[in-house]
Amino acid sequence: MPERETLMTTIVGLGGSLRRASFNAGLLRAAAGLMPQGATLDVHRIGGVPLYDGDVEERDGIPPAVAAIKDALAAADALLIVTPEYNNGLPGVLKNAIDWMSRPTADAARVFAGKPVAVIGASLGGFGTLLAQEAWLPVFRYLKMRPWFDEALLVSKAGAKFDTAGDLTDAETRDKLRGFLAKFVAALADGAAGED
Repeated sequence: MPERETLMTTIVGLGGSLRRASFNAGLLRAAAGLMPQGATLDVHRIGGVPLYDGDVEERDGIPPAVAAIKDALAAADALLIVTPEYNNGLPGVLKNAIDWMSRPTADAARVFAGKPVAVIGASLGGFGTLLAQEAWLPVFRYLKMRPWFDEALLVSKAGAKFDTAGDLTDAETRDKLRGFLAKFVAALADGAAGED
């Protein structure tokens, strides 16, 4: 009897900080190394994404850096956002990347509609990135994405959990991240990730 083909789950990972040594860049790197068997995290950097400008879009079309992320997300099973929290809200650079990815409007559904999405984040404060994670919800709703709410990962007091290079050093946080990813991937496999 032939062996059944095992399908690989692919999740696109986007971080909301441009600084390599940021806590959230480190959390994203750690996530890529902690994916469960049968799943991969395809990390894309947003550093090459220009500020959105409708004149630029009209004149030059979608920038190559944006087109690459769009195509990767359209082909992926889900999106993982690793968000900092700036001034009690979401980071402008990542919102800018998502705004570019939603252009042109006629192509937004191919990239986002029905796509499961999970959000994690780290901050120096005592509440992690709670407000930033909540601030993403209207964006997901507008893009018709399916947020996954079964687990939360809010890394607080991150200064004690990452080294000066931004790498995650805290074993308890690493275990929580591993568990979060395993449950998200399992929900994707069951078709239960995200709310309609």
